[in-house]
Amino acid sequence: MAKTKVLIADDEAHIRKLVAASLECENIEVVQACNGSDALELARQDAFDLIILDIMMEDITGYDVISRIRSLGINTPIFLLSGRSEDHDKIIGYGIGADGYITKPFSPSVLCAQVKTHIRRYKELLGAKEKSSKINLGPFTFNEKTYTCSKNGILLNLSSKELQLLKFFMENPNQVFTKEQLYQNVWGDIVIDDNTIMVYVRHLRSKIEDVPEKPKYLQTVWGIGYKFSAEG
Repeated sequence: MAKTKVLIADDEAHIRKLVAASLECENIEVVQACNGSDALELARQDAFDLIILDIMMEDITGYDVISRIRSLGINTPIFLLSGRSEDHDKIIGYGIGADGYITKPFSPSVLCAQVKTHIRRYKELLGAKEKSSKINLGPFTFNEKTYTCSKNGILLNLSSKELQLLKFFMENPNQVFTKEQLYQNVWGDIVIDDNTIMVYVRHLRSKIEDVPEKPKYLQTVWGIGYKFSAEG
């Protein structure tokens, strides 16, 4: 079995070394990049189980790197590192395809736990490609073999977390789920806030709804949570 591999890109050497030392203790191979350009090139050349990007790098920001990685069709989970904790920065990150957001200073043990959980779930996604079944609901087709989803035959450009969320809803059509239930079934043991759920729902709607402001498929059940209506 190939060793788990993580890419860390940060222009601060001590941050890279801290992340590398923490993950290597967990038997995870760590590749380091000191800027965004190097990180982008490494992501193009090699396959990683997870990528960690500092937002504020001198040549290319973490935002730009993640946008370019996603444009290449690479769905590897990506964490963003930042010294800022404002919701605005998190919303931007999640909106362009980030799977996690870590605020500096951070706890190495918490970082390791989050990384390991996301990697485990990502490998579960890859393992799902061995299945040949499809989920067909309304205009949507979720292909479990390729782990992709299309609407009316057109492939949707979704991040790994968006795919997990949509797959869960499609497997349980017309059922209402609270935010806590979504945490348990999609995020597992990762603790996230209500705002994160709302951000993911909003961005998923922007990709699957005809009119995102008036969602037909991913509906809000006020005071309870969300449900996915196959009929729309």
